[in-house]
Amino acid sequence: MLIVETKRLILRNWQDEDRNLFYEINRDEKVMEFFPFRRSHAECDTLFDRNRDMISETGLGFYALADRTTNEAMGFCGLSPVDLPGILPEGAIEIGWRLATRFWGRGYVTEAASRLIEYARTDLHLQTVYAFAVGANHRSTAVMQRIGMQRLAGQDFDHPKVPDTHPHLKRHVLFRTQFDSTPI
Repeated sequence: MLIVETKRLILRNWQDEDRNLFYEINRDEKVMEFFPFRRSHAECDTLFDRNRDMISETGLGFYALADRTTNEAMGFCGLSPVDLPGILPEGAIEIGWRLATRFWGRGYVTEAASRLIEYARTDLHLQTVYAFAVGANHRSTAVMQRIGMQRLAGQDFDHPKVPDTHPHLKRHVLFRTQFDSTPI
């Protein structure tokens, strides 16, 4: 299932041959620097299957980000429902990404995320897309800025799913792209 294409990339549903890449990005210390845990092999399989099923059923999820020429998966970038009551409105959609370190520094995430923002507006007719990250995650917040998202001043929040054992990862900054004048 192809979602969108760019000059260099395709965003598509996950295929069984992508599992090793999925393990890699969810267990890599650098990739997961701003997350409180690394996933086991079994946890990766469960998440992989759940995400692939969600994309098949709803068209939303964290899509495989792959090289357009070779179809090699490099990471993910997607639009997914997010459940953060009291922080984001019900039914909110987030954009998020993760890329294997060997592909960093080539603009792939910015290219994919820019195309997904366009897709969210023109094809999905969304009014708002959110993104959030640990404030110190400058790589991710820089992508948010490059794709035209605006930081919501005064709306930083402590992520409720980050355990208290990782206080340096709790505080998140919130960004949004709004396609009309709908209030947050």
